[in-house]
Amino acid sequence: MNKVEKKRQKEQYVVEEMIRLYCRKNHGKEGHASGGMCPECQKLADYAKQRSQKCPFMEQKTFCANCKAHCYKPEMREKIRAVMRFSGPRMLLYHPILAIWHLICSMREKRKAKA
Repeated sequence: MNKVEKKRQKEQYVVEEMIRLYCRKNHGKEGHASGGMCPECQKLADYAKQRSQKCPFMEQKTFCANCKAHCYKPEMREKIRAVMRFSGPRMLLYHPILAIWHLICSMREKRKAKA
């Protein structure tokens, strides 16, 4: 597996975990398979994965928020923003290693942009 594909898989994992956390805290556990999501959140997770699979900028970008081209449909973009706003701060409690990794990558990206 090459470097870009590993990066793509890690991004997909992080986004799915954030959506899973959002779903669990906002939509409850009723009707979910173990560790699963409600149909609306599953649809968003599938959409995010599909967008990541087709991303032509994966090699250069760190996160979709830092990308110059936004490939999400407006409706889905608003949904993923809501998920990120909710789950982002909570990731430190539920997935501390992923949260710290994200913070480090974001700081690196800001330094690159200034240079």
